[in-house]
Amino acid sequence: MIEYTEGIYNYYVYIITNKNKKVLYTGVTNNLRRRLGEHKNKLNPNSFTAKYNVEFLLYYEHFGWIQLAIAREKEIKLMNRDVKEALINTINPEWNFLNNLF
Repeated sequence: MIEYTEGIYNYYVYIITNKNKKVLYTGVTNNLRRRLGEHKNKLNPNSFTAKYNVEFLLYYEHFGWIQLAIAREKEIKLMNRDVKEALINTINPEWNFLNNLF
């Protein structure tokens, strides 16, 4: 996990995938446990994550300020798949599902 210690709040930028690890989705939240549950339970059945069964955590970064988290989310969303895969490999080279950490 990459951690930026500035700030006093908890925000997470995360990358999740589907069971076959074919789809990557990047998001930001202040409560990663709750957000993963929302993806798993398809809280919004018309969403991209519900449509492609994206619910398994592969990567996350922690931030103390929402502004930094949002900027990082935008940066990751602009990356191509190869760069995202390299980013995931920095902390999770086996691509294990990390949901149990939250």
